Amino acid sequence: MIDKLEFLIALAQEKHFGRAAEASRVAQPTFSAAIKQLEDTLGVLLVNRGARFHSFTPEGERVLEWARRIVGDSRAMRQEIRALKHGLAGHLKIAAVPTALAMVASLTTPFRQRHPEVTFTIVSRNSVEILGLLENLEIDAGLTYVDNEPIGKVQTVPLYREHYVLLTSADAPLGDRDSVTWAEVGKIPLCLLTQDMQNRRIVDHMLRAAGEPTPPTLESNSMIVLFAHVRTGRWASVMPAKLADTLGLTQTIRAIPIAGDETHPTIGLVVPHREPMTPQTAALVVEAKLLAQTLGVP
Repeated sequence: MIDKLEFLIALAQEKHFGRAAEASRVAQPTFSAAIKQLEDTLGVLLVNRGARFHSFTPEGERVLEWARRIVGDSRAMRQEIRALKHGLAGHLKIAAVPTALAMVASLTTPFRQRHPEVTFTIVSRNSVEILGLLENLEIDAGLTYVDNEPIGKVQTVPLYREHYVLLTSADAPLGDRDSVTWAEVGKIPLCLLTQDMQNRRIVDHMLRAAGEPTPPTLESNSMIVLFAHVRTGRWASVMPAKLADTLGLTQTIRAIPIAGDETHPTIGLVVPHREPMTPQTAALVVEAKLLAQTLGVP
């Protein structure tokens, strides 16, 4: 039964029988037969399908919720038994919003010093994708905004608040200022994150509240791309101060505080709302709480 529920979760992830079968490492006929057997066992139709996958039925959506819970608990049980026998080991997959990627090392480095048998995969995703990946058991944890947009049923550990700065060259407009306002920032060409990123929505809101901002001259879903353009001395951007400090400034690039910035959204660790947690996730939460004490959320 657990294997069939795993297949159902894979189908929710891929929304395609062939790709879900491939991800599950079985032949498609075997995969489709397992889903049909699950339907026969439960006595309900779970999937609307013709020649291909269309959607889950209402019953299928409900069974999918139970599948995530049961499979999550099963994985947690196996991890806990292994941890009791061999100590904490395994793999953690973490997704982070672009503005928090540079901070991941502050979490993973001390974690691995305590638990050297744990390995990591770190991926960059937007805040909406992170919640979906958590729900579908595709990641173990996320670093994302925890107080700006709805985040659903997750446990959170607030880590730090974002304070925004204007990154620009010293000889560019506003480059000689000790501080700037959002209204002033809105009048210069900027390179910003793409609109699917929550950071962009936050920055857009602040710029619009201060006036009619100039449209950005470049957009990217990568903070490294934005920072690389700013470092040429011919571009400007708005970034969290912690990120700017982590990436490092040149002698010609300045990080200028934005006066009147009272938004300060909180970045935090999010993990599935499930008890008991897997041993690895529980240890990550402990590490996040230690980091939060160091960073301090006012």
